[in-house]
Amino acid sequence: MKILVVIPCYNEEASIDFVVSRLDKHECNLDYIIINDCSTDNTEYICRNRMYNYISLPINLGIGGCVQTGYKYALENEYDIVIQHDGDGQHDPSYFKDIINPILTGQADIVIGSRFLDNKGFRSTGLRRLGISFLSILIYLCSGIKIRDVTSGYRAVNKEYIKFFALRYAQDYPEPESIMDAGLNNAKIMEVPVIMNERKVGKSSINSFKSLYYMIKVSLAIILHRFGVRKKALKYER
Repeated sequence: MKILVVIPCYNEEASIDFVVSRLDKHECNLDYIIINDCSTDNTEYICRNRMYNYISLPINLGIGGCVQTGYKYALENEYDIVIQHDGDGQHDPSYFKDIINPILTGQADIVIGSRFLDNKGFRSTGLRRLGISFLSILIYLCSGIKIRDVTSGYRAVNKEYIKFFALRYAQDYPEPESIMDAGLNNAKIMEVPVIMNERKVGKSSINSFKSLYYMIKVSLAIILHRFGVRKKALKYER
């Protein structure tokens, strides 16, 4: 099967070498594509100088548009599975087999690497964990989908949902919304335990000032998905 690792990047000059080298270290027999979201630092220079596989967006699309670009690339190049893998070094490629196996065996369409099943490694701050729990409960109440780590960006997606996400993908803070969207389209979604690392350099795009906005925006989006979005199969047309 053709498997693609999609690595969204925005201003990750200090970590992108580490991320790519770790893929090589684990001898992952997979393709990868870095989606450089119009970084203002030296991310693009490093990718070009090291001859990494990358796409540079001409304008900043945000995390949703950045990841969706990866899905469009995967669709056009006929990949069977996409693995989302952050460019900040938090995700460990040693778990690739764990997150793709349920897809290979037909147990799931989407598999999420969860920090909260084994409660090991870096699990974010207490306040953020409280917010994640709230969103998890809200998604469950609105859809019946029970996922604990709804903000995890470490996930694998099969060919059907590569097409789905290439056509529609939430833009601002897409991880919880994409679970809701795919779940309403009858996707089989499951979690597997992973250990994540705290990022060594840089900072999260969600700072303390944005946390309240994040919760309000994502909560409203989930509710709107529940009551305002009809289930329908999406067809990709070239």
